[in-house]
Amino acid sequence: MSLAVALAAALAWAVLILGRGGFWRCDVDDRDAGALPEPACWPAVAVVVPARDEAATVGATVAGLLAQDYPGPLRVVLVDDRSRDGTAEAARDAAGGDPRLEVIRGGARPAGWTGKLWALRQGLGHLADSPCDYLLFTDADIRHAPDSLRRLVARAEATGAVLVSLMARLRCESLAERALIPAFVFFFQMLYPFRWANAPRARTAAAAGGCVLLRRAAFARAGGLEPIRGAIIDDCALARRMKAQGPIWLGLTDRVVSLRGYRGLDGIRRMVARTAYAQLGYSPLALAGMLLALALVFLAPPALALAGAGAARALGAAAWFAMAGAFVPMLRRCGLSPAWGLALPGIAAAYMLFTLDSAWQEARGRGGMWKGEPGPRADPSQAGDG
Repeated sequence: MSLAVALAAALAWAVLILGRGGFWRCDVDDRDAGALPEPACWPAVAVVVPARDEAATVGATVAGLLAQDYPGPLRVVLVDDRSRDGTAEAARDAAGGDPRLEVIRGGARPAGWTGKLWALRQGLGHLADSPCDYLLFTDADIRHAPDSLRRLVARAEATGAVLVSLMARLRCESLAERALIPAFVFFFQMLYPFRWANAPRARTAAAAGGCVLLRRAAFARAGGLEPIRGAIIDDCALARRMKAQGPIWLGLTDRVVSLRGYRGLDGIRRMVARTAYAQLGYSPLALAGMLLALALVFLAPPALALAGAGAARALGAAAWFAMAGAFVPMLRRCGLSPAWGLALPGIAAAYMLFTLDSAWQEARGRGGMWKGEPGPRADPSQAGDG
């Protein structure tokens, strides 16, 4: 029995490393953006920032957006989603009177919408008569380098992409962040290999919600936000609809940085639990299958390497070192020691517990929590996710 498990785990890692779009190499990024041709005429861009209780970070976000070296017309609409901490004031202070920033007050979330998507929808309503060619959705805890928007638009114009998204560089400073955040991106790439997402004929579609540039005409053809209004994993739901309209592109970056920090495990647990069960379609069978698969792929190898015998032990050790090696490019990108790779089984176990917690929160009617509000599945209407 142990030999069969060892063979299955080793085969699984062979397939992951050799046959899943090279997700682990972490080399699909925007380092080539400087070589992209620039358009003869820079199109107009409108930025929409949903913000709820983000006074600690929104100033840096707004300052970064207004400091863009973008040659074309630019305006920024910040939707203050009923904040209670002075978010709107912090945004205005950071703008220093720059007329390109407009702050609007958001209203209560209607049934069937997630909080973030409703905030974005209100920003789009404010822009209904604005003659812009591109929309940039970005979060209120994201800092953009001065050339971020210019390179996003250059890529879209040069490639004809209808969506260009960057996975923001996440903080890896506290012990909890160093232990768990690199794996968050690693697992995301395992689920959605960037090469597959960027391949026009592949079914995989994904985006990173902190930074999404959209070609406005294609976004309108896709139906806007209404078809995905209840989606908890809204970035990937949007990417699927946009890929039906044309090519999309997703990559890693160091030019877009998340300012959100997690000093302890609980904040990371809540971040993962918000979407994990939704990723499984709220299916108990899918949850059980996923946990069994993760146990085989991540937990069995070290167990066999430490407690097995003969060929099973050797195969378990090989699979363990394979997973550790696959994790190294992400660790290096985050500035961490490759030795963290050996801890990946324990890290995966933590994510398994977070996923169980996600299912538990859903059962309690607290699934999809965003800024203190549960997702639309908890609404009286029980609206679907579109």
